[in-house]
Amino acid sequence: MTTEQSVLDALRGVKDPELSRSLIDLDMVRDVKIDGDRVAITLALTTVGCPLKDRIVDDVRQAVLSLPGVSDVAVDLVGMTPEERAKAFDTAAAEEKQPSLASQVNHVKQVVAVMSGKGGVGKSLVTGLLAVALARDGKKVGILDADVTGPSIPKMFGLRQRPQGGPFGLFPVLSRMGIEVISINLLLEREDDAVIWRGPLIGNVIKQFWEDVVWGDIDYLLVDLPPGTADAPLTVMQSLPVGGAVVVTTPQGLVGMVVRKAVRMAEQMNVPILGIVENMSYFVCPDTGKQHEIFGPSRGEKIARIAGAPLLGQLPIDPEAAKLCDAGRIEDYESDAYQSLAQSFIRGSENRIKVNAAAQGDR
Repeated sequence: MTTEQSVLDALRGVKDPELSRSLIDLDMVRDVKIDGDRVAITLALTTVGCPLKDRIVDDVRQAVLSLPGVSDVAVDLVGMTPEERAKAFDTAAAEEKQPSLASQVNHVKQVVAVMSGKGGVGKSLVTGLLAVALARDGKKVGILDADVTGPSIPKMFGLRQRPQGGPFGLFPVLSRMGIEVISINLLLEREDDAVIWRGPLIGNVIKQFWEDVVWGDIDYLLVDLPPGTADAPLTVMQSLPVGGAVVVTTPQGLVGMVVRKAVRMAEQMNVPILGIVENMSYFVCPDTGKQHEIFGPSRGEKIARIAGAPLLGQLPIDPEAAKLCDAGRIEDYESDAYQSLAQSFIRGSENRIKVNAAAQGDR
């Protein structure tokens, strides 16, 4: 005979896909009514507009339909109050997660975040170029694409194959130069599928990319952050051992103002700024060779002074870079400005990371 307790026991194995906790632990099951072989359940979601509600309802129905004597399950959805929602998130955050198998075999020497408060400044381009520079210098490099809703790293490197799983976790996809890459776009059925997720689920994916991917022994893991100072950047800085950040900006005054927010965030999170990269700094006319400051005079040095970090380089608007990225051949890119940036980053990053690590150890 089906009882309320047997239904609750069955639902204990159903997890909220965003918070990765049982519906019972999160107090999402509000009512259970049994009428013969029919069961009616009321669920409280963190928000009624949850994009994964159909999946939750289906999981609940399948779990309860597995009980003997149950032929039909009806699920009614309601929304949590702000207080209930906060409690659910606190409950999920309090769970102690056991170390994954992947984390036991991974040895990542340095984690560097590439960030900016503003979108469209070229963080992914800079991430890719720095990874290529490190690989050319003989370093073993990985890229964690944390821009879950706007991933572009796989396209730049011409990667389309899906990551393969193994006994220790998911293996990143290798570029032509051997750069390890993990990105949500490598897991989607189609590369242009929209990722319509809320903050907690995005944060969980980023943590899984760090904890459940077999990075192995690498010298640098570059993390391509989405714009802003909200959930995803916060997850990276709180969950990953970030040794430093590279901040990307452009000459526009508006961009500079927003980028300074990212600098302040890094400071508040005790993440040292390794350097500033000014992208789209100028354009060289192919006919005359003259430089044109399309977005205004450079503000890179000013932002570098505010950040207390060096200006690593100034990249021009280069149609060749755009063409190669579109063709998945960023590893073929060469230019004098890029070489200067690469040398500055390689020369300065390791020393600065060591100095900052020593300073933090003294505190």
